Amino acid sequence: MNLNNLTSFMPDTTPSATKNILTNDVQIKGAINFESELIFDGKIEGEIVSENGNLTLGKNAEVNGEVRTKNVVVHGTVNGNITVTERVELKASSQLTGDLRAVRIVIEEGATFIGKSEVTPNKPAPAFKASDRGTAPATTKTQSASAPAVS
Repeated sequence: MNLNNLTSFMPDTTPSATKNILTNDVQIKGAINFESELIFDGKIEGEIVSENGNLTLGKNAEVNGEVRTKNVVVHGTVNGNITVTERVELKASSQLTGDLRAVRIVIEEGATFIGKSEVTPNKPAPAFKASDRGTAPATTKTQSASAPAVS
């Protein structure tokens, strides 16, 4: 895979010792834990967790499970809940089926979001806990983004 294509949507593509990249030929069943920065463009059935990390899900990314990080930018597909302590961005190519909890949310026109959102701009999102796990119930409110929204 050409990493220039993968990182072309990243504002800063300067290599760093703490940046981890998993490309679209990676398939994982289980959990990913990372410290600072992860670019993930593969498939995972499980959770992606980082207390202080920045996660970018590429256009080929397929996540079937929970995402709990500090910040996340989604270009691909997530079937599960996203909880971040700071900011989440749903790009135009993204599809999220699950609930979203964050301090700030950016949804680009064209993004698909089916679930509920909880935005707490004046305080950090609650710390991660085991009870946050699980997928969104089938009876959640439906929201579909077709216009830009910034909170």
